[in-house]
Amino acid sequence: MSTATAKTEPEDVALAAPDQERLSALLVGQDRPPRPSGLSASLTFGWRAMLKIKHVPDQLFDVTAFPIMLVLMYTYLFGGALAGSTEEYIQFLLPGIMVMSVVMITMYTGVAVNTDIGKGVFDRFRTLPIWRPAPMVGYLLGDVLRYLLASAVMLSIGMLIGFRPEGGVLGVLAGIALLIVFSFAFSWIWTMFGLLLRSEKSVMGVSMMVIFPLTFLSNVFVDPKTMPGWLQAFVNNSPVTHLATAVRELMAGNWPAADIAWSLGWAGVFLVVFGVVTMRLYNRK
Repeated sequence: MSTATAKTEPEDVALAAPDQERLSALLVGQDRPPRPSGLSASLTFGWRAMLKIKHVPDQLFDVTAFPIMLVLMYTYLFGGALAGSTEEYIQFLLPGIMVMSVVMITMYTGVAVNTDIGKGVFDRFRTLPIWRPAPMVGYLLGDVLRYLLASAVMLSIGMLIGFRPEGGVLGVLAGIALLIVFSFAFSWIWTMFGLLLRSEKSVMGVSMMVIFPLTFLSNVFVDPKTMPGWLQAFVNNSPVTHLATAVRELMAGNWPAADIAWSLGWAGVFLVVFGVVTMRLYNRK
């Protein structure tokens, strides 16, 4: 037994020599694998965000149970008083409440960023040979699926209780696409706060202080014509009002060019301003 072992050891070493040479080449950088593209790295981090939901499924509460509760509560609580019937009010309410819900859940992007920073995860990301914005973009791409899920849930509930979009499938898809584009850009605000503030509770508090006035002081629930003049001036120029109007009209089969342009313009401003600020903070963190 010992003789056989002694004879095979040189052969094993000889067979392993090419592998050792390749390993040495890798270690000295002579045969490194290609660097991942920005898109590939971003999609990988987006998939990481999805895996976190798999391990913590209660994160889906804000895109399933919460939207259902909002649709049912506001429809049956205010429908008869504001529009005469719930069937009539749901035609006006659903696109607006969809905008409100998706815009509100964008704040969880900042919370997730802040949580990973607190755990030291971002220190490891910064050492990787990848496109710098990839982790941030990955968070936002992962959240896009959450926005789609929330929109699908609300649309399904709306259809069950009487919502009938005259724009058909194309109108609904166009409205949801515009909402997703705006929400993706709007999320960069919360990534900035996720990097700036020290705790996830602080991020949540600041986000709520911004989102609640912005969404409730809009045309999500009622026509601004019934409001005082000074309030109308704010509501009519709110980005949420432009977005809600655009989504509502697209689902109704119309083409609100001005509101679409305003929504995309606001999205561009959010992306350029807060995206640049976020990346500067990330590079200095």
